[in-house]
Amino acid sequence: MYSPEQENISTTASTKVPVKYGELIVLGYNGSLPNGDRGRRKSRFALCKRPKANGVKPSTVHVACSPQAAKAISNKDQHSISYTLSRAQTVVVEYTHDSNTDMFQIGRSTESPIDFVVTDTVAGSQSNADTQSVQSTISRFACRIMCQRTPPYTARIYAAGFDSSKNIFLGEKAAKWKTSDGQMDGLTTNGVLVMHPRNGFTQDSKPGVWREISVCGNVFTLRETRSAQQRGKMVETESQELVDGSLIDLCGATLLWRTAEGLSRTPTLKHLEALRQEINAARPQCPVGFNTLAFPSMRRKDTPDEKQPWVYLQCGHVHGYHNWGNHREEREGREGRHRECPMCRAKGPYVPLWLGCEAGFYVDAAPPTHAFNPCGHVCSEKTAAFWSQIPLPHGTHTFHAACPFCAQQLTGEQGYIRLIFQGPLD
Repeated sequence: MYSPEQENISTTASTKVPVKYGELIVLGYNGSLPNGDRGRRKSRFALCKRPKANGVKPSTVHVACSPQAAKAISNKDQHSISYTLSRAQTVVVEYTHDSNTDMFQIGRSTESPIDFVVTDTVAGSQSNADTQSVQSTISRFACRIMCQRTPPYTARIYAAGFDSSKNIFLGEKAAKWKTSDGQMDGLTTNGVLVMHPRNGFTQDSKPGVWREISVCGNVFTLRETRSAQQRGKMVETESQELVDGSLIDLCGATLLWRTAEGLSRTPTLKHLEALRQEINAARPQCPVGFNTLAFPSMRRKDTPDEKQPWVYLQCGHVHGYHNWGNHREEREGREGRHRECPMCRAKGPYVPLWLGCEAGFYVDAAPPTHAFNPCGHVCSEKTAAFWSQIPLPHGTHTFHAACPFCAQQLTGEQGYIRLIFQGPLD
């Protein structure tokens, strides 16, 4: 028997390296989950060719007169999707084995059919304790991705995943319908939204349009709110095929899809570490205290260090931590964090700077020269510009740009700022 880890990997005899289709990276985590990555719960998940295909494709359609009859039809050993139309009628679509595809399932459930367990992302939260009390809006069996086992290894996304009894059950309240060719289709309660960026995931990327994906993988315009009964219009010209940089929103967490090829062009952690050392080697100084500043190592990314650089977000001047320039509100304990920059007198938030360590979020390998506002995560200019233009779903009907490293909503005119370092005086 394979262990679940081994089962995920098929190696080619000559190279012994598994064929990787791509990776899913959860937005809001800077390289790992707050309490560390464990098992199927982690901040990124690699989809690799399986030793044996486990994909499925639709086969027989049964119309049953009652939910009981539908249960009898849905065989525990066979995948099926049940569409309850009314108390008097359920349509069951059976699925058969497809030797050409591998299936990967994503959702909140920790049951074995789920390959990648995803929980709600709480913006800027440093520990999972912050996330437990929130009522989750992510579906237990949120979506499934089918990857072709042969080049070009196309990945396609579908709403909903099969549960432990290999069933997807769309109840009476779920939006569902009969298609023109007599097939059934439907949407999940809070929906699975997908956005493909224009020009791929590169320095020239531009945001695409958010769409909703159905249970059968058709593409629709968004509903009025996430769980509205009325489906959007079908978009025949677009497909459910994931491209490098596609964003998948599960209503509570957003995932970035990176293809294996796209990842091969992305900076490595080694490269980011070299950039960090390069900044530190230039010995930037606090223009007031004249002490040398240094970005802490990638592992220490939560507690500020005494050499940590801080920035005035209004102007971009980088300093060491200091206590002056504090406004009365802050001294009296009110949350202000607004300070006056000693260099230029600009007033605004004053925050520690942190390096963006999740390499998959970078659109290029340029040095980290810009910081997101208000969180202070640092990355390349093109990366900051890209994410500041992406409207990410928030709640049931709003969208806003957020920092990919911590999911905090961006503020300020652009959402990011150029950093102004002072070099050593000697």
